[in-house]
Amino acid sequence: MITELACGAAALVLYLNTLDADFCYDDSRAIKTNQDLLPETPWRNVFYDDFWGTLLTHSGSHKSYRPLCTLSFRLNYALAGLEPWGYHLVNVCLHGIVTGLFTTMCRPLLGGGPWSLVAGLLFAAHPVHTEAVAGVVGRADVGAGLFFLLSLLCYSHHCALRWRGPRSGRAWLWLLGSVLAAAGAMLWKEQGVTVLGVSAVYDLFIFHRFQLPQLYALLGKRKNAPLLISLSLLAGSGVGLLAARVYWMGNKPPNFSNSDNPAADSPHLLTRTLTFLHLPAANFWLLLCPDRLSFDWSMDALPLLRTFADWRNFQSLAFYAGLLFLVWYGLRGSPIVEKREANGKSHVTNGKSLTNGHCHHLHTDLGSPGEPGPTKNGTQNGTAKVHHNAPWDSLPPTGNLLMFSLALLTLPFLPATNLLFYVGFVVAERVLYIPSMGFCMLVTVGLRSLYVAVRSRRHRTLLLCSTVGLVLLYGAKTALRNRDWQSEETLYRSGIRVNPAKAWGNLGNVLKNQGKMAEAEGAYRNALHFRGNMADMLYNLLAITEGVGWDSLLNHILVFGPSAAYLNTGIILTSQGDVEEAKRTFLTCSQIPDENLKDPHAHKSSVTSCLYNLGKLLHEQGQQEEALVVYKEAVQKMPRQFAPQSLFNMMGEAYMRLNRLDEAGHWYKESLNAKPDHIPAHLTYGKLLSILGQTAEAEQYFLKAIQLDPTKGNCYMHYGQFLLEQSRPGEAAVMAERAAELDSGEFDVVFNAAHMLRQASLNEKAEKYYFHAAALRPDYPAALMNLGAILHLNGKLQEAEAKYLRALQLRPDDLITQSNLRKLWNIMERQGLRPAAS
Repeated sequence: MITELACGAAALVLYLNTLDADFCYDDSRAIKTNQDLLPETPWRNVFYDDFWGTLLTHSGSHKSYRPLCTLSFRLNYALAGLEPWGYHLVNVCLHGIVTGLFTTMCRPLLGGGPWSLVAGLLFAAHPVHTEAVAGVVGRADVGAGLFFLLSLLCYSHHCALRWRGPRSGRAWLWLLGSVLAAAGAMLWKEQGVTVLGVSAVYDLFIFHRFQLPQLYALLGKRKNAPLLISLSLLAGSGVGLLAARVYWMGNKPPNFSNSDNPAADSPHLLTRTLTFLHLPAANFWLLLCPDRLSFDWSMDALPLLRTFADWRNFQSLAFYAGLLFLVWYGLRGSPIVEKREANGKSHVTNGKSLTNGHCHHLHTDLGSPGEPGPTKNGTQNGTAKVHHNAPWDSLPPTGNLLMFSLALLTLPFLPATNLLFYVGFVVAERVLYIPSMGFCMLVTVGLRSLYVAVRSRRHRTLLLCSTVGLVLLYGAKTALRNRDWQSEETLYRSGIRVNPAKAWGNLGNVLKNQGKMAEAEGAYRNALHFRGNMADMLYNLLAITEGVGWDSLLNHILVFGPSAAYLNTGIILTSQGDVEEAKRTFLTCSQIPDENLKDPHAHKSSVTSCLYNLGKLLHEQGQQEEALVVYKEAVQKMPRQFAPQSLFNMMGEAYMRLNRLDEAGHWYKESLNAKPDHIPAHLTYGKLLSILGQTAEAEQYFLKAIQLDPTKGNCYMHYGQFLLEQSRPGEAAVMAERAAELDSGEFDVVFNAAHMLRQASLNEKAEKYYFHAAALRPDYPAALMNLGAILHLNGKLQEAEAKYLRALQLRPDDLITQSNLRKLWNIMERQGLRPAAS
């Protein structure tokens, strides 16, 4: 117990300085903007939404189903709101508990004493854990690790009780507990279910001490029936849990962007194969030498392996060769087996001793420093003892420990290999939290074997000092890495070494929010230097600088292909109001041939996007026929992976403008077929059904749009307009206010809300939102004229006059404003008020 407490305390101490850290990185999505944490949200929603608060069956869901972790965040929120220290404290405490449990698990495997302490301290101090512990969203991995170990410990109890005989009913209760804990681990994070496979390896290689020859005869012996039943129940439970998991997320895999996992998006089999084979080697190197750590390994942080000539293939080859050697060594069996006697002494034989005509295996603790090693004749103190004890009374042979350590290292990592399905990351350090248990045990087994192999006391002392040095080195690196997680700025600066494009871009955003515009400009330029086709970086750079020439920007983004350059340039021109130049840019992009390009796959997507944007500009200018020609060309050129729902929806809108309602309906349906939860298509198709007189069906589409995203004010606005058309002004007013509250920074939404409230005869509320709209666009004549009109209606004549006069300054020839102003002056004259213009 002292060993476990020491390791847990070490884990706590190493991360105490993270309690002062702020939320970072993914914390905002999982906590700050996650509706499932709010008290008013039904707690049951946690079991229907993903980790980020999105409905699991939504096509945009990440499919990360971790309800137990989300519930823990909700409890944090209930206790202390959004105070970061509470979230960090729970993470650190969980890591301390996991470290103690891991040390507990190592004790019967490594013989307790210094070796279980070494394994526990290595786990407590390993720098690769920093992301999982210091990053609040890493709680999913730490919580999964907790239940993972509980499941494994429950299964070890099951094995011990099962050994006593088939009538031991408590054994199967422990097995049930193991399966329930595995389910809990999976509900913290998906990889937790792999504990069932690790438990099977524990049963075969640790409890039963099977070696390769015995595995061949496993099925043929009746005495192995309880073992086979246990393994069958583990396998059945694993299949059942995975099937339930897949069903619950809608039987569909998640969709990830190209930057999340570039290899998965590569059209070349060789590139995918070589890159995916290299990723486990890269992850193992992070465990072995955690010098180069980063919060983000997406995009080009780990370049794709495209040819056999890439030198990193030798790393992959060395990794798999070493792995196969360890597996071979573990399976072939060890000539020396180990036994732990009640008095703590250890004994060694050549593996067998005959007693009463039967063969018994003898075991010795090869790893207790300070105890004498085996004597020349194979005994210690001249005595060889035969054991008739239970399997857990003896230490496993080194080969069996190797097999268990490798299973603990590899099986939890299996979901991240892209072998079973594509994942949304290249390398993620927090994914290594559970596999690192196997790594720490593997290192400890190796150190213990070296200790036994060397005979010199000096060499043993040197080995122990090296072990202490390794633990201290890991601890120092962890302490330094904790500093990187103190704030977003320090975190992004730390990531520049690994992922410069993404890190510089994120750092620029942080510096811009801090008002450090010169530093932010430098950060954005650095980001574009490393990856020039990031449109958001171009937007941000243009927003804080003046006089940036297009030639300079094109030099940045042409590096990654001309189509991406023209697409991003056209988008920026559109945002600046230079529509004609934007149209020419999009048209030029659409005419670029796709021969001899580095990435034709991405080129086709960019060309399709250019055509979509060109058609949209033509549509907004009222050139519907021309827009349809461009949209049809986009449909012909779009690649298979292109998401077409927005393109189809815009085609429907163009046909609507031309009053070709049947064709409009066809394309709205195509948009909904491509993405059943596409909100704009629900709104536009609802309008079409309303025009066709199918008001009941139309209302269902508006309500469905609101259900898909209850936080989107535009949905309430469209529904409110529909309600007005149906002569339901009271309901429309409620929708208008809701829309204006949700999208209070969107002029069109606020302005239309004021209109709807005015039509519902709620003039006081209408006045409030007309004022808000005018504040959003103080130089927009229509906003000022309508504000003047509502003030006019509400009897605030002098204020109304001021707004009318200001609107006429901006648009002197506006006849409606001139007419309203004359009417106002007549009223003011009758009331004896003097007009300001007189």
